[in-house]
Amino acid sequence: MRTASLLLAGTALLATAACGAGSAESTGGKPDVVAAFYPLQWLSEQVGGSDVRVTVLTAPGVEPHDLELGPQQVAQLGDAGLTVYIRGVQPAVDDAVEQHAADKAFDAATAVRTLPAGEHEEGGEEHTVSYDPHLWLDPSRLATVATKLGERLAQTDPEHAKGYRDRAAKTAAALGALDQEFTKGLTTCESKTLVTGHEAFGYLADRYHLKQIGITLDPEAEPSPARIAEVAQLAKAEKVTTIFTESLVSPKVAEVLAKEVGAQTQTLDPLESKPSGDYLSAMRQNLRTLQTALRCTA
Repeated sequence: MRTASLLLAGTALLATAACGAGSAESTGGKPDVVAAFYPLQWLSEQVGGSDVRVTVLTAPGVEPHDLELGPQQVAQLGDAGLTVYIRGVQPAVDDAVEQHAADKAFDAATAVRTLPAGEHEEGGEEHTVSYDPHLWLDPSRLATVATKLGERLAQTDPEHAKGYRDRAAKTAAALGALDQEFTKGLTTCESKTLVTGHEAFGYLADRYHLKQIGITLDPEAEPSPARIAEVAQLAKAEKVTTIFTESLVSPKVAEVLAKEVGAQTQTLDPLESKPSGDYLSAMRQNLRTLQTALRCTA
């Protein structure tokens, strides 16, 4: 089905390319940057500033893993000055970039050391890469991405290269400060184990010496009874008191697990969709949630 939709989208792209839908001429001389989903939108806006026009493929409140692109979105992506994405998060975006924007795309996963994908499997999952793509949940890695995005935008639009590099440095510094807050805030915690609805927090756990136990790899997958029993056993052994849920995913499985373990549930935001504030404020809220759940002392 995805192939058919991309063929249709490709036809639309050919029909509209001559119009310059995202060209510098039609955007007041500004390069059009297409971000695949929220964290990359935020980063592109911070680094690009007023020198670019940023649009996002994934609407707020939509689970990005399930995104399917319409013909207009593929046309927009193909005509943009730069597409910012992470290969492995959204197969439809991966396909469209490969077919229509391979020479005008920045894959943030190529900027940092990635972590392996989870080892357990759930029926029906489709894995397009061997690594965990949720790298934006480590501020230190995202700071590296910011610096490299600044360089890529400088190459795309040399006239404003200094602005891109300056804003990239400022963004990296803000992310570095956030990283220090997490490091300090999660140093003295009674528990070091995160039991999460799906395995989105591997980079956060890796950076701050925590242990993630995910119920599923895919937020839409239905875990088997054996997997739930396995996680319950692990949670009890680790004396876990909180099972983390997500705003875009049904909490039912986590609630069942929490009842089995004798724990409560709390929302930990994987920032796959736009929060009420911005990336920095949502991550600080995550930090406060973790400090309470893991029983960290000041």
